[in-house]
Amino acid sequence: MTETMLSEVTLKLDTSILEKYAQNAKEAVLSIEKRAGQKGQFLNWINVLPQNQLNTIDNLYDMAQKAKDNKYTDLAILGIGGSRHTTESLIKMIGKEANVHFYSSVDSESFRRFINKLDLAKTQFLVVSKSGGTIETTVAYENAKKVMQEYLERNDVSDRFIAMTDVSSEKSNLRKAVNAGDIKLSGCVHDDVGGRFSIFDDATIFTLAFVGVSKDDVIAMLQASLKAQKEFLNPDVNKNIALQQAIFNVNSKLNGKQKHFVEYFGDAFYGTTLWEKQLKNESLKARISTDTNVGPGYLHYNAEADLDSANKDSFFTFVYVTPQEKVTKAVLTGVINAYSNMHPVSVVELKDYSLTTLAKFIEFKHFETLYTGNILRQVEGDITPEDIALPEVLQPNVEIYKKEVRKAMAE
Repeated sequence: MTETMLSEVTLKLDTSILEKYAQNAKEAVLSIEKRAGQKGQFLNWINVLPQNQLNTIDNLYDMAQKAKDNKYTDLAILGIGGSRHTTESLIKMIGKEANVHFYSSVDSESFRRFINKLDLAKTQFLVVSKSGGTIETTVAYENAKKVMQEYLERNDVSDRFIAMTDVSSEKSNLRKAVNAGDIKLSGCVHDDVGGRFSIFDDATIFTLAFVGVSKDDVIAMLQASLKAQKEFLNPDVNKNIALQQAIFNVNSKLNGKQKHFVEYFGDAFYGTTLWEKQLKNESLKARISTDTNVGPGYLHYNAEADLDSANKDSFFTFVYVTPQEKVTKAVLTGVINAYSNMHPVSVVELKDYSLTTLAKFIEFKHFETLYTGNILRQVEGDITPEDIALPEVLQPNVEIYKKEVRKAMAE
């Protein structure tokens, strides 16, 4: 393996494959650069979103202070998919999840267990949905509202809910609730971003402020995001680790490896595994199947199959923060060596869990995902016209199950 180092992130993989895809890599960068910032391309997470958040961060911090009101310590987040996993990933990586609670289910028993864990006297509810009509989030909000009305013995519980949704009431039922006074505080889910790419949207910044992360640290995170985006738009494959990881993914796929396992080491990454699984599978569809695990625990239920000589269709990426302890180093070294002897393997090493390091890592994952799909489609001869959004940012197949749910609800 050869290392390509940035100040916060190190990538280790076989660089001998890079030149083969160098031209494809340049085309992938150009394809994304041309679309970034354009309406309907769902790429406003590039430059537009972090810059906007820097410009409006005071508003989000003021909102968080109003929501806390010197007496609320916990935040219950109602949302599903990108409305949950983005915030959950970052909050857990920085170790601030103790007073943040996430809910995405629809059944009554799950809701009962979720509510019973909350100290309602100290909890505010954050409802996150771009459309304001996502069935899981809508049901959760309605149920939570009833609970709070009963607990507080009053109908008006608008002071206990915060909404993050579309700015337009024509597009969002949740915005209608805000305009009607049912929810007092609100931010927005920005246009042309896409849920799985929205980790720096209002919901996450608000949550960081709520749990006490300093404004200066969040500003540094957003600035690190912008800097990383410029680095990952570099067409030089020898200097761009997002392109390198994408080429590793594509090359593995073209050599018969259909299943990509991303193995995180450290409990801090439990939320990140859910986010990456959504990010990759919604973006890459069935071209590459991505699964994620947290080590070392997964070794005791996956290694037997992973290291079986009959396993011919898997490739692996290991992600961890630079280890300090001898035992941790030994486990990582041993596991990576064992897997490398049988499968294509790449390694992503993070300097630490600081917000600036994590910002670069998040952007690395964003661009790796886009470049993997783009390069793979180039090789297959599937080129998307410039006026059409890339398949990697769309999710039409999700609507298939939603349509069937709406039909069942109407019966």
